[in-house]
Formats: sequence, C-alpha cells, structure tokens
Amino acid sequence: MKTSEIFDVLLTNLKVGGTAASVGARRDEITKSLNKDFRSKDGDTAHKLMVGSYGRHTAIKGVSDLDMIYILPSDIRTDYNSESGPRRMLERVRDDLKARYSNTDIRVDQCVVRVQFTSNAFKFEVQPAFENSDGSFDYPDTAAGSWKVTKPRAEIEATKVCNDRTSTNMRHLARMARAWKNANGVGIGGLLIDTLVHRFFAQTTDYDSAGSGSFDLMVRDFFGFLHQEPDKDFYLALGSSQRVKVKARFQSKAKKAYNRCLEAIAEEGKASANKKWREVFGTSVPLKAVVESARSFDNTEEFVEQKYPIDVQYMLAIDCTVAQNGWRPASLREMLHAKSLLLPNKELDFTIAECDVPGSYDVRWKVLNQGDEAEHRNQIRGQIVEPNRVTGRHERTSFRGEHVVECYVVQDGVVVARDRIDVPISATPGASA
Repeated sequence: MKTSEIFDVLLTNLKVGGTAASVGARRDEITKSLNKDFRSKDGDTAHKLMVGSYGRHTAIKGVSDLDMIYILPSDIRTDYNSESGPRRMLERVRDDLKARYSNTDIRVDQCVVRVQFTSNAFKFEVQPAFENSDGSFDYPDTAAGSWKVTKPRAEIEATKVCNDRTSTNMRHLARMARAWKNANGVGIGGLLIDTLVHRFFAQTTDYDSAGSGSFDLMVRDFFGFLHQEPDKDFYLALGSSQRVKVKARFQSKAKKAYNRCLEAIAEEGKASANKKWREVFGTSVPLKAVVESARSFDNTEEFVEQKYPIDVQYMLAIDCTVAQNGWRPASLREMLHAKSLLLPNKELDFTIAECDVPGSYDVRWKVLNQGDEAEHRNQIRGQIVEPNRVTGRHERTSFRGEHVVECYVVQDGVVVARDRIDVPISATPGASA
C-alpha cells in the first residue's frame, strides 16, 4: 500500500463517527435536566460547552471520558461563595442528574459530577461553572473549598488556530498521537497530547501544507521531537498556559515509536511496513493483503480494541519471574536488558509490577505465540483471557519464537492502562509462552 493509503485509512478508522450522535443525545439530556432546576425551563439545551479532547475536536473512536461545562446562571453566584459552596453546588447537580438517571452511577468527584453510562461505557464529567467576562470559568473544587479558574475556550481557540495554519494536520497528528498512546500504554492525558502537538508545530513549518503521503515523515519527526523532550513535571497548556501535569514519562516509548517509523519508512510498499505502523498506532492501521502460506493454522489472535473501548490514562508495568528447578529465579526484563534468550521448560510468572489506576478494576492477559513453529504446531493462541494467578498469569516455555504477552487493566468497561513484554525463546533445544 502507498503511504497515503495507509494514513488515510488510519485516520478514517480513528474518527469518532457514529459515537457522536450518542454523545450529543446524552449531553443534551444532561443539559435539559440542569436547566429545569437552575433556570426553570423544560427542554432547553443551551448553556453547555463540550471541552477536553471532544471539545477541541481531537478525540478518537472509543473516547470514553467526555468533559462538559454546564454554565450556571450568574445571579446565584453569591449563594455559593462560602467554603461549603463548591460541595453544595456539585451535590445539587448530582441530585438533579440522579433524578433523571436513577439507575446510573452518579457521584461527586472533587471538581466534577461523574456520570457513568454503562450501556455505552461513556463517562461524562459534568463541571458546573460560572462564566467570567473574559471567557474563563470559575469551577468548584471541594478539596480546596473554593472556586478556581479554567480557560477551556482559550485551549479550543489555540487548537483551531494551529489546525487552520497547518491545513488540519494539527488535529490529524493529535488523533494519531492518541492512537499511539492507546496502543502502547502511554499514560498521558489528552490536553498534554494536544499541547505537545502544538509545541511540535511551533518549532517547524515543514508539515504546514503536507498531505497524507508525507505523514510518515511527519510522525517520524514528531516522535523524534517527543523523545528528545526533557523530563518535566508539567507543561503549560496550549492557549490557556495553565499547568498540565505529566503523569507518566513518555520519552522512552516515543523513541521506540521513532525507531519503528524509521523501519516502516525503509520498508515502504511491503506488507512488513503496515505491520510496523501497526506497532506504532495499533489495529486502526490496515494490513496489506499477502499470499497465504501453504501451511495451515488457526489464527486465533484476538484484539483488545474489538472487545473494549481504549482510553489509556494510567501507568502499568508488568514483569515476569523466570524459574526452573536448580536455577535461581530471574526477572525477564533484566534478562532482556542483558540480551538473554529463554530456553524451554522454564516456568513463567507474569505479574503487575506497577499500576497507578485508582479504585477497583479487572485485569486481562493475552499470550501470543509467533513464528514458524507456532504456526506448524497450530498454537498461535492470542485470546484475551483472565488471570490464573490472582491478577497475574502463569505460563511455561515450550517452543522457540518471538512471543508476546500483554496485560490490560479494565475499569468501568474501558481499558485504561496496558503494557506488553516480549518473550524471545531460543531455538535450543527447541522452545512459547
């Protein structure tokens, strides 16, 4: 496939698409419920603003967190100026929405009211706010017991200006960066992604008029820019200059993506190029049709994107303890760092080493066998399965190949963190996970 075809299909597959109608319907119903209380109006859908990635038009298919401001009537502002005002306001909004959605999980979460729709995995975060004369908003913060300022309109405007200057490439790149984040478990938020994309275009004009035939070079240079960024605790958001916290370091995964881009560009036109782009952006990248192998095997691999929405927001790191009778247990990641290969007849215990997902969640694993021997034995595996050791997974090496194990953290029906580890098994004396 041509480069332009690959990226045109990728961007088409990333579009929010049919989800927009459901989002719009939920948004309007929420607004009607609040207008009925705060303005004594039935059926009124005014006084709302979609913010966040959805409001900046940089969201992608599978988006689950939807940020919405409900603009409060200014004449009640003094009623909520006390220290208890922020909580009383959020509880009022919560109670209004509970009356509308009696069977839905609705709760106050510091600065917003969370509305978790289980039927489509949407989570609206409704933020009641008073609009100021400069277009900013005062929003309630229960932790501080006060009202704070947010400037989403400035962020939306900065996105639009950059997008217009770059012939819509700003939003294209922001969406592809989200696909990379979700496919590779990079725990950074949407506002940080858009801020980094904005910073990238601020330091180059090379892609202001680029078409999709040059997107391979654009994403290569973007990941090169990312992996050279210094470690920071925060960035100043595009437009608003408000602090955006860096929840997880992204440089090492950006460097890996940069190297995959180099490999894909070198293999342009080959089926292997599509596979390399898939490693960067996930299953939204199309595969090139190839001649079927004479060997017959069942391709049993499943893809988590086909089972759950993906919206990676948190950090997950997995490791594996390798053990065999008479041998000292060792860390697989340490073995990989030392460029050691596994031998057959090893016991493997895959575990979660680090995870910062708050609250309760479910864990799923994927064990994929790759290579000629996996196909010959008809043991590709690759299904999305539950843990068989608490939250971990026990396996045993049996045959050679470049195998892969992935872990997914699922919360409220959405994959919010993921990680993978390669399991290279030596050909001597014959060796899968």
